[in-house]
Amino acid sequence: MHTSQKRGLHTTADRIKLHFKDSKGTLIKTVEANEGDDILSIAHEHDIDLEGACEGSVACSTCHVILSPEYYDLLPEPEDDENDMLDMAFALTDTSRLGCQVKLTRDLDGMTVMLPSATRNMFVDGKKPTHH
Repeated sequence: MHTSQKRGLHTTADRIKLHFKDSKGTLIKTVEANEGDDILSIAHEHDIDLEGACEGSVACSTCHVILSPEYYDLLPEPEDDENDMLDMAFALTDTSRLGCQVKLTRDLDGMTVMLPSATRNMFVDGKKPTHH
């Protein structure tokens, strides 16, 4: 089923509320999402500036977000590939995650998602192309 079709199956009461804030703590936007959606997709759906250069394939750190400890602790531990990418993230914290890897559950209703002040895209910022 297409994502937009799945969204039609949920009532407003079923939706999970997320608060996106910038690095200074200023509210960008409060949005509603469905259980099972990931933070990156929700940010894109609501025109929130969260890059996601690799489109959720866990090959970059540009969808790095910072979560409050009480919500971070509700999530499963990051997999090794996510930890590897987080090691390259700008302004890494103890509660950093990749937005593409955080799947929403009922427990996350009301969560604040903080966007760091910058991202590090190795394909743009740090990778030097080889000459052919």
